[in-house]
Amino acid sequence: MTKTIRAVVNSLAVEYLVRARSVLETEAQAILDLKDLLGTEFIRAVRCIAEARGRVVVTGMGKSGIIAKKIAATLSSTGTPALFMHAAEGVHGDLGMILPGDVVVALSNSGETDEILSLLPSIKLFNTKIIALVGNSKSTLARQADIILLVPVKDEGCPLGVTPMTSCTTMLALGDALAAVLMEIRHFRREDFAVFHPKGSLGRRLLTRVKDLMISGDGLPFVRPEFTLRSVIHTMISSNLGIALAVNDDRKLRGILTDGDIKRLLEMEGDFSSRLMSDVMTADPISTTPDILAEEALRQMEYNKRRQITVMPVVDSENRVLGLIRLHDILQAKIR
Repeated sequence: MTKTIRAVVNSLAVEYLVRARSVLETEAQAILDLKDLLGTEFIRAVRCIAEARGRVVVTGMGKSGIIAKKIAATLSSTGTPALFMHAAEGVHGDLGMILPGDVVVALSNSGETDEILSLLPSIKLFNTKIIALVGNSKSTLARQADIILLVPVKDEGCPLGVTPMTSCTTMLALGDALAAVLMEIRHFRREDFAVFHPKGSLGRRLLTRVKDLMISGDGLPFVRPEFTLRSVIHTMISSNLGIALAVNDDRKLRGILTDGDIKRLLEMEGDFSSRLMSDVMTADPISTTPDILAEEALRQMEYNKRRQITVMPVVDSENRVLGLIRLHDILQAKIR
């Protein structure tokens, strides 16, 4: 059977590519056509949602229901509280999730979906505005809606002409257009997006600060500038952090010495253990502060003009050492 399918696909490969490209062209053209239809009703829909005291309840059935769920998710994650209500479940009790002040967005290409129409009388009892995403302006849903966002489709792109393809794509695109405009109205920022996506990569980048990842406490490898390198190396080995921090009495940073510095000293000279920390340390080293984003600290480490840094002191406004931030810990936190 598999060989037969493979043979058919190979023999009709050109025809299949033509069909696939035709579907993409049909859907792309429908979105371009939709762009020219945007006008007063779209602005009314945006204003209705932006001024609503409640949430946006998006509902649909079948394929339109799947698109409705995605639109609700997009709105919720971009600053407009929204939820999805399955139309069939709505007529069996889920209408209770609609509250006064909500806005209902109903999706139906035909505008005659039974489950959607069955919801309308009850929705109107809540004195709730209804925005219809519909393909037929003369349909029952369009006539009963307060605002009509027309999504006409000339060709679904389906070889049989029955599967909703183009209509779903255009509704999805129109939902994204609504969300994008509402983001601007609400002055929604990248930082706000991160708050709603704390486990996503953007959320980690925009929420994680140096103080969240830095090493602090009694285990920090503090030494004095007058210490011999024998003593400094002992401190570095004990801490296993790959660095020694030269500080004065009030923990103000004077300089640093890293594992890499020790290796370079070994290559240059013989016994240097009696030399002083102040003779070999990097004075006035690059440091960071606890409240900057870990992503910014990562950039400081990776793009330093002198050399790549793997560990960096964290200091306060008076240059007192608060901790250490390591490249390894930032990468392990998936800040990239």
